[in-house]
Amino acid sequence: MRLLIALQDCDNRIREAGKKRDQCPAKMALLDEEVRKAELSINESREKLESLKKERRQVERDIEDLEVKKKKSQAKLSSVATNKEYRAALKEIEELDRAKGLLEDKALELMEEVERSEGQVKTLIKELEILKKKTEKEKKAIEAEMKELDAVLSSLSREREDLSSQIDQELLSRYNMLKERRGGLAVSPVISGVCQTCHMGIPPQKFNELIRGESLMSCPNCQRIIYWGEDERLKAVGEVSEEKSDASL
Repeated sequence: MRLLIALQDCDNRIREAGKKRDQCPAKMALLDEEVRKAELSINESREKLESLKKERRQVERDIEDLEVKKKKSQAKLSSVATNKEYRAALKEIEELDRAKGLLEDKALELMEEVERSEGQVKTLIKELEILKKKTEKEKKAIEAEMKELDAVLSSLSREREDLSSQIDQELLSRYNMLKERRGGLAVSPVISGVCQTCHMGIPPQKFNELIRGESLMSCPNCQRIIYWGEDERLKAVGEVSEEKSDASL
């Protein structure tokens, strides 16, 4: 029974180390995704900046066009023949000045927006540099964790092989079958007459047989191999296994 308990604990540690190892690539992917999102944000801000600059250039060209039109209208003043034509030319100049004033206000607004957008891009670039350094540091830590977990899993695999070699092959086959069908748990302690895995009570007569430890027994509900969890000798096996688990993980 001690060997089965030790094997179950070894498998538990393999499962836990395996879970941690499997999570590492996902952690790395999350870090890469953070950087990707930050780069995307910079690209979007740059596109916005270029759009603002393009709009500002167009407004400046429109202002220049209005200035040309105004000069042409002013030139007309000296050649008009009637007061009506003179007033029409003045009105045209006034409208051009008003339109130019609106465009100049727009150009000023765009200039301020461009400055803000340029500042935002610079800030995002600095933040990206900081994020990349942080990400690189975290990825190195994850890589080190992966390497450590690989070593732990390799050691546990050898430990499992050693334990398996000491167990009767028929019993080992039964254990492996239960482990596969019962979520990785083939062996369960019984404390105060209750299976600690399925939490169902063990009939008193069976529990008394379990305490005597004269034969290998199964939980009548979950079919797992059971042992008396309050047996000091078997508890010692579990405690040693827990110490190994803490040391390796």
